[in-house]
Amino acid sequence: MAIVYDSLVLIAILMLAALPPVLLIGGAMPNALLRIAFQLYLFGVIFLFFGWFWVHGGQTIGMRAWRLKILTNDGQTISWRGAGLRFMWAWFSFLLFGLGYLWAIVDPKGRTWHDRLSSSQVVLLPKKEKP
Repeated sequence: MAIVYDSLVLIAILMLAALPPVLLIGGAMPNALLRIAFQLYLFGVIFLFFGWFWVHGGQTIGMRAWRLKILTNDGQTISWRGAGLRFMWAWFSFLLFGLGYLWAIVDPKGRTWHDRLSSSQVVLLPKKEKP
């Protein structure tokens, strides 16, 4: 469910990020090179969204709502390098029909391929007690 929450926020961010290039070009991308550049730009925006949250506290907005946090295997907040590795391997996990995500079902520690390949893990934080 954290992915659903983050997707909603990310859609809004992508719409805002796409606005200046679309207004500058006038809507339709006139050639393939410009389309590829635009797609890479949006891919970079997606990485900055996830990377910033992972590096600064280990939690995206959706992860906060579900008490999830990304840490390195030794319990530290991940670096930008770690965030980049995790991001790229997460795409790999997804593009192979989601098998990298489904791997968590059979993994003894519940880790995905991108958890393993980026030396990171998603941990469930305890509930905060109400005063």
